[in-house]
Amino acid sequence: MKQTSRPPRRTDLVVAFACGAFVALMLGMAYAAVPLYSWFCRTTGFGGTTQVAKSVPTKGVSGRTITVRFDSNVAPGLPWSFEPERRTIDVHLGEVVTIYYSVTNESARTTTGQAGYNVTPPTAGIYFEKINCFCFTQQTMKPGEKRDMAVVFYVDPKLAKDSEQDSLNNITLSYTFYPVREPERPVAEGGAAEKSGRI
Repeated sequence: MKQTSRPPRRTDLVVAFACGAFVALMLGMAYAAVPLYSWFCRTTGFGGTTQVAKSVPTKGVSGRTITVRFDSNVAPGLPWSFEPERRTIDVHLGEVVTIYYSVTNESARTTTGQAGYNVTPPTAGIYFEKINCFCFTQQTMKPGEKRDMAVVFYVDPKLAKDSEQDSLNNITLSYTFYPVREPERPVAEGGAAEKSGRI
């Protein structure tokens, strides 16, 4: 007896459509997770993420001062020395400050690094506004090269209106330089043959 294929029921189509939509949504969320997390951190200062200022503050300089400490680190694998010109500075809220970090490539080869940063306490990140910074930009240094890198920032006067920050007297800005690995370039076939002595 010949069996006839029955048409798919409406519930089967609904389930299949729902499953496809769910998979598409999950893929979309996976791609959006990093930019959404970055936006969340920049907006809330979560995890000590600082803000990026597009201009100098317009509300003037407050009488309240904060001590800003500068920390510098170099991850293993990057032969650099990295130091701030000053370890601490007292700044007024709203005061625009420029600080330089000195970086030296102590190796005999060209190396590339990239800095990440955060501030502590983490709750201060939303008030720490950077106007100019070397972070997240790859820095390539020649053997023995020394370079001064500027950080221009201010602490938002809005901090004075946050009652939870009344006891805040110190903020630490911490940078860490990480090595950037150069992708290996393929050796031309002729060069490889010459090196192996086959030509």
